[in-house]
Amino acid sequence: MPDTNFSFTSPLEILKHVFGYESFRGRQEEIIHQLLCGKDALVLMPTGGGKSLCFQIPALLREGVGVVVSPLIALMQDQVEALKQNGVRAEFLNSSQTYQENQRIEQQVRQGELDLIYVAPERLLTDRFLNLLSQTRLSLFAIDEAHCVSQWGHDFRPEYLQLTVLHERFPEIPRVALTATADELTRREIRLKLGLEQAGIFISSFDRPNIHYRVVPKANAKQQLLDFLKTEHPNDSGIVYCMSRKKVEQTAEWLTDHGYTALPYHAGMETKDRQRHQYRFLREENIIVVATVAFGMGIDKPNVRFVAHLDLPKSMEGYYQETGRAGRDGEPSDAWMVYSLSDVIMIRQMLAKSEASEQHKRVEQQKLESLLGYCETVHCRRHVILRYFGEDAADSCGNCDTCQNTVETWDASIAAQKALSCVFRTGQRFGVEYLIDVLLGKDSDRIRQKRHHEISTFGIGKELSEKEWRSVFRQLLAMDMLNVDLEGYGGLRLSSKCKPVLKGEQGLTMRKEQLVAKKASTKVARKNPLNISHFRSQIAWERWESLRELRMDLARAQNVPPYLIFHDSTLREMAEIGPQTIDALSRITGVGETKLQRYGQKFLEVLQQHSE
Repeated sequence: MPDTNFSFTSPLEILKHVFGYESFRGRQEEIIHQLLCGKDALVLMPTGGGKSLCFQIPALLREGVGVVVSPLIALMQDQVEALKQNGVRAEFLNSSQTYQENQRIEQQVRQGELDLIYVAPERLLTDRFLNLLSQTRLSLFAIDEAHCVSQWGHDFRPEYLQLTVLHERFPEIPRVALTATADELTRREIRLKLGLEQAGIFISSFDRPNIHYRVVPKANAKQQLLDFLKTEHPNDSGIVYCMSRKKVEQTAEWLTDHGYTALPYHAGMETKDRQRHQYRFLREENIIVVATVAFGMGIDKPNVRFVAHLDLPKSMEGYYQETGRAGRDGEPSDAWMVYSLSDVIMIRQMLAKSEASEQHKRVEQQKLESLLGYCETVHCRRHVILRYFGEDAADSCGNCDTCQNTVETWDASIAAQKALSCVFRTGQRFGVEYLIDVLLGKDSDRIRQKRHHEISTFGIGKELSEKEWRSVFRQLLAMDMLNVDLEGYGGLRLSSKCKPVLKGEQGLTMRKEQLVAKKASTKVARKNPLNISHFRSQIAWERWESLRELRMDLARAQNVPPYLIFHDSTLREMAEIGPQTIDALSRITGVGETKLQRYGQKFLEVLQQHSE
């Protein structure tokens, strides 16, 4: 056994006594065994699925120190603190530390006094650190957020491409690459770029059954968000994603004006301001972060109760990764998005103007089309997500908007022909609003100036409203029957895919736009896990409130996020069961031996105050 604080000899012993869990989930045990045998692994596991245990436990059982490559300072700091809370000897090395701190930690590495060392790829690739590793007994290398190696994703980090140096310099040390999001293309790229062609591949289910997926037509996005928060998440922590920095600032200000603690986060802010806002989000309750995609990778906060999108993401991977930051603790959570025609046009224009290669543009276009298909589906949203990642899924999950509220469809063949004809007759250079005016026969100076009041499609669409025509054009764009021009003015052009419909050779079915959004169903509205109705008794609710208060006091005293003391799910189990002895408390999920010694008596006193 290595010289650690623990004397356990099996993965299950460490899982139970160090981390406080009775059994492994999914393929965790297989992955751990792979690494204990000295073999490489590629692990695809959803956020909240327990990826970290897959390398932490082998690092505690194998001789030497485990080296974890982590891309973000905040991420590695929280993970190291979480390990320390469980009695594991862990440290990190990054630019936030003083020279003296670096010297001390490097000496600990050299002398074998650590079980795990977390390091950014930039630091790992320096000659100084590689030389340090050459003088150290190593147990394994863990490459977290491995999708950063993919040049197709928005989290691409060029330093990840150089991590093959680990295999070249330390060929006998097992490596594990881990990610929560990877389609087939990205998986191949990870294996190729990291030299993991011979690694065992472990793919867990991408299903997050506790997340409720919902997409609603965008009308007034900020007001819709406010109504969503008031109705379903009045006192919860969550993340709101926007496309632009300006919209981030405006939305955060709007929510603040309406009584929420909402903090902006985007790459244009001063570094110290971004760090302060992320720090507050992790350590305080009921904080909302309004952000661009610059925020979120590796966020470990388990009780994020909702992720809201006010703009369409660029890909299914991006959407899945961002929504996956909700409900890491397994409690019911929401993935809520508003979506409009303008979102589709804007992203199509951004892709067209990109300086990327044509191959890259084609891949990005395919990814966008998959996400548009998800938005417009009349079937189960979870089914669409899982099928995208190559996983078989049931036709109905019962926990998304399309399963809970049947989506009406209609034969849009004639309407599509009218819309496509109007695009053609007006010269394939006008935007949606103008085209709708022509279809509705509006008598405007601009239409008369262009002489479009004289064309055959003028006024032929009066059977539909403006809103319904916007839905038709949006779905035609989603089906790739229309393209956006490259000039930046939002003009629409016909694509080759539209010809069978335009000629009447192919029918077309579309989603029927709801004229009035339905109120949240009772099933949805009751999902908030902090509601008293979710506890079996009044006294369990009182315990829950008191336990949370104690946890917050302990976290503030140590300057750590509350969830590092105990997760919400652990507190809820305590509140429901109400253990009255240390032995009974030790059997609560998430209570390992070190935490029992540190906090057991304090939590037991609170539980005894509320004994039944």
